[in-house]
Amino acid sequence: MPASPSTARAINDRLALRLLQQDGPLTAAQLKTLTGLSRPTVADLVERLQDAGLIHVVGESGAVRRGPNAKLYGIVADRAHLAALDVRTGSVSVVVADLLGTTLAEATLPIDGDTGTGPAVDRAVALLERTAREAGSVPLHSVGIGAPGLIDPATGELRDSSGLPAWHRGLVRVLQQRLPATVLVENETNLAAVAEHRAGAALDRETFVLIWLGQGIGAAVMLDGKLRQGASGGAGEIGFLPVPGVAGLPSAVDCEGGFYSLAGSAAVCELAARHGVELPGGVASEAAAVAAVRTALAAGERGEPFLDELADRLTLGAAAVVSVLDPGCVLLAGAVGEAGGAPLAARVEERLAVMSPLRTEVRAGSLGDGAVLRGALLTARDAAQDALFAPGG
Repeated sequence: MPASPSTARAINDRLALRLLQQDGPLTAAQLKTLTGLSRPTVADLVERLQDAGLIHVVGESGAVRRGPNAKLYGIVADRAHLAALDVRTGSVSVVVADLLGTTLAEATLPIDGDTGTGPAVDRAVALLERTAREAGSVPLHSVGIGAPGLIDPATGELRDSSGLPAWHRGLVRVLQQRLPATVLVENETNLAAVAEHRAGAALDRETFVLIWLGQGIGAAVMLDGKLRQGASGGAGEIGFLPVPGVAGLPSAVDCEGGFYSLAGSAAVCELAARHGVELPGGVASEAAAVAAVRTALAAGERGEPFLDELADRLTLGAAAVVSVLDPGCVLLAGAVGEAGGAPLAARVEERLAVMSPLRTEVRAGSLGDGAVLRGALLTARDAAQDALFAPGG
């Protein structure tokens, strides 16, 4: 059935707004070309969107002939503010941006492991509120939160997970109760995949798997441009994958004995020490694992034995994913994946080609640790635009 006039207008408005958000500012003539709509239709939608306070004139094009079509239209970026939170085991980071994603304020706060649930939640909430005030007086419309652990696909809530701080769930609940904004929570690795897909190393891929290499281990599955969370929100819990080369097996509450024991930061540090790669401070941590990989890369031939064995380990996890999903592309992301870069990715790709008949490209993620915040901000922006760009929004 043909769309009603009001539905057609809404579709055209959303199309124009998306183009202005992605490619703007644009003239009316450019909108006409990009949308394929008639000149009168474009003139009507421009007037409609201006009256709604969603777009405004931001300048003029370089056209020789002046006139209405020479005006450049852009999104009213301060129509709404957005926030993104990256909630880690021992810290929380916040960024506040406008509707176009321009960062207005940001901050990070460490939270010690012995901090009680209530004080930890209060500090994290205060950090968000303070950062939002620094960004200006525009209220928050949407907040995206990236956190480790499982997100219930039915309720969108962060599930209680052993080994993770209780304040994580408390923070999400308090923000949902206290803020007038829309609060969305997603697994941190899934958000990293969203960011790499839309602004990073997977721009040209609709199907890929991202393997997050950092303090913890995780994977995100992107199929046909959509995240796949699984029946219980646990798709990509690759840290629990049973693998050879470790003692014992993982359990339902502990990933020791799984792929985590081969590729988590502690395991990478242990491997580096065994190969004589010095660790800063001699302490196993994500930062030490990153430093070890970078040191090995800089050492040339002396670093190759460590890098080769690390690639052997990573290939075990990648091969399991490839054999089930055949994604065609695997990203090694997170702080350790970024540190390894193209050289580590090439080693894993070579080993995959020997182990699996399924041709798979292996790339390094390009956004590093910042991918989680970037993905959370993109999620918040999508939610705001869905609401504001809708008829009557």
